[in-house]
Amino acid sequence: MNQFFSHNRWFSILVPVTAVVLGLLSGAVIMLATGYNPILAYQSIVQSIFLQPYYGGETIRAMIPLVLSGLAVAFAFRTGLFNIGVEGQMLAGWFVSVAAAIGFGGMPKVVLLPLSIIAGAAAGGIWGLLPGFLKAKFKVHEVISTIMMNYIALYTTNYLIKHFLYTEGERTPTIPKTASLASPTLADLTQGSRLHWGFIVAAAAAVAMWFILWKTTRGFELRAVGYSPDASRYAGMSVGRNIILSMTISGIFAGLAGTMEGLGTYQYMMINATFIGIGFNGIAVALLGMNTSLGVVFAGALFAGLQTGGLTMQSVAGVPIELIQVIIALIIFFVGSSYVIKWIWLRVLRKGEKR
Repeated sequence: MNQFFSHNRWFSILVPVTAVVLGLLSGAVIMLATGYNPILAYQSIVQSIFLQPYYGGETIRAMIPLVLSGLAVAFAFRTGLFNIGVEGQMLAGWFVSVAAAIGFGGMPKVVLLPLSIIAGAAAGGIWGLLPGFLKAKFKVHEVISTIMMNYIALYTTNYLIKHFLYTEGERTPTIPKTASLASPTLADLTQGSRLHWGFIVAAAAAVAMWFILWKTTRGFELRAVGYSPDASRYAGMSVGRNIILSMTISGIFAGLAGTMEGLGTYQYMMINATFIGIGFNGIAVALLGMNTSLGVVFAGALFAGLQTGGLTMQSVAGVPIELIQVIIALIIFFVGSSYVIKWIWLRVLRKGEKR
């Protein structure tokens, strides 16, 4: 039994599950301490997501950018890099996809929609390539450069919207229907939710990350450089080129997250006074998902469910919606304590074997 659970594969499942359980239990304790009913609160979340089509559709819709931003962070992690710039790369992809849709609005959907998606992905990739280039050529730490790039993206997109694509409501014009991912069929099935076809893109991106990292020679090189740059260089691999490529691919995933918001959820881009937060939430999604494609999908589903179901938790159980963010933070805290969780599990299993 001890050998079974001590295997890395099983711990990669056991740790996040334990973290989620501990986070939910801690949230329940906080609810009890502040006079709320945790059973009613969690019951309202589950019922709204699985029994009310609208909230189920909104949960899947919220999953889409969370999964894509989580993949962006996870891909960089897997190759030894820490991409804090997902938020900025997402904003770049969002703006360029909307701008392309509006600028080439006369094209048929079969051309315009793929063109807009590719444009948004490319914008995110370029925004990721820049800090990758600085890291590879000038040893600039990617954490510093990507944080700075977030602010550049935020204020640059605001400037471009205000001076070139501005309309009433502090936003761009609505994109043409030929560039939209929205679906009346999906909306009808989910009682008017904003669910769109972007979930197919998110699923394809998850498969693409798995395939690139684990089924291609280039993916092996990317992971090898992340594990040991010196050994990879000795083996004849180009460390700088792989760093740039890794940050570019990570940026593409992030750009797709913004593209799904622009072409799917909102159909436009607004002027933002501050960050949206989806890119930063992607860090939490990647951590909980243990930087695996399937794990990121499940983590994105959990976070999306908590955020969407939190609305009904507030109306049914009276629990403030801010408590959802506290629960998410607790889950992240326990994920960050993975070493302690592993140690506790091993202690428990060893005692069980002795008995």
